[in-house]
Amino acid sequence: MPSTPTPAVASPVDDRPIALQQLHPAQLTALLALSMALTALGIDLMLPAFGAIRADLGLAADSNATAGLVTAYFLGLAVGQLFFGIIADSFGRRRALYIGYAVYGVGALLAVLAPTLGTVVAARALWGVGAAGGRVVTLAVIRDTWEGDRMSRAMSFVMAVFIIVPILAPALGAAIVSVAHWRWTFGVCALAAAGIALWARRLPETLAVEHRRELTVTRLVEAARFVAADRQTVMAGLALTSLYAVFTSWIASSELIITEVFDRGAQFPLIFGGLAVMLGLGMLLNARVVGIFGTRRVTAAAMAGYLASTVTLLVVVLSSDGIPPFWLFVPVLSVLLGSHALLVPNINSLAMERMGPVAGTASAIVGSLQVAGGALLGGVLDRAFDGTLTPIAIGFVFYGLVAAGLLAFGSRSSAPAAVTPAAA
Repeated sequence: MPSTPTPAVASPVDDRPIALQQLHPAQLTALLALSMALTALGIDLMLPAFGAIRADLGLAADSNATAGLVTAYFLGLAVGQLFFGIIADSFGRRRALYIGYAVYGVGALLAVLAPTLGTVVAARALWGVGAAGGRVVTLAVIRDTWEGDRMSRAMSFVMAVFIIVPILAPALGAAIVSVAHWRWTFGVCALAAAGIALWARRLPETLAVEHRRELTVTRLVEAARFVAADRQTVMAGLALTSLYAVFTSWIASSELIITEVFDRGAQFPLIFGGLAVMLGLGMLLNARVVGIFGTRRVTAAAMAGYLASTVTLLVVVLSSDGIPPFWLFVPVLSVLLGSHALLVPNINSLAMERMGPVAGTASAIVGSLQVAGGALLGGVLDRAFDGTLTPIAIGFVFYGLVAAGLLAFGSRSSAPAAVTPAAA
């Protein structure tokens, strides 16, 4: 598909997208990535603090109740994306982004002050709502600015930069907990949101005034019908949900697995960060190969690699009574996560490919489906934790097969969406 800028944001005197006229591409990519990375920061920075949280809030040392802090955040993220999708399409990308920064900061500060686990969970849900702003706006701006394989490449670069957070955040979180109260892991997130918000003043508005949608029930229903009528978008969104379910479960249980199953708690930041490197490398690789082979071919190859690695992981786990040798578990999981990194930006691009007229709303619907469904389905795996890797290994295989089936069904769709939303 030709990589031409979306006409809605083209300048009459310069055929580059508006965002690339006012910001160097590297600066735009970094800003979008950091805005989206606030979502990951809100999770990964606190993972090393789970032990201190359990002790301070009166939980058992092996309690997995702290996984609720992750689940609540993801559910807030899911609900928030619907809200921010509407705001982004009706009032512009910048306004939605700044509201998101504000809610994110307030949620983080409330979590700092919350006295009980229940109130921390509630604050985390609000915090997740704010994190939705960065995710929705990032995907909408990418869709405003690029198309086709160029969009997949931009998505990959953004997500590759975004992956730096999971690499560095656990080590930073561990450092914070070693010298300060665990609540400072929440306070640092509020400070990060404020800093990125200052930089985001340079982000131009990529949604032209004439393409903003009137905020009425009719327009919202119309946009939702436009998204739901496109089988490729719906199936890609459901596939992302399936992949996100087991990935969410891994994130929420990683500290417990590495600490309790492998007895390597002191090495958790290094191990978690090393595995996150595979995600970053996969996304950087995707940015290159997608320009050569195209989004669809890379997605198909990555899905085959993902399924092969999940089956290998399951065989390794079952053949060792649920607790495989650490030296064997890490390489297999690294390949699996690398395949996951190739899949996510491309499936996101397929989901957004035909959604130009309602990019903000489409991003919100796909993202909400992905995050809410993923958090709930991932929660099932969290509760199945039995001190071994058997439940999560089965989950990787099952959810991977579901995602592959959904993508195969969605790939049969060749016609554009049947419903065309009217401009505001």
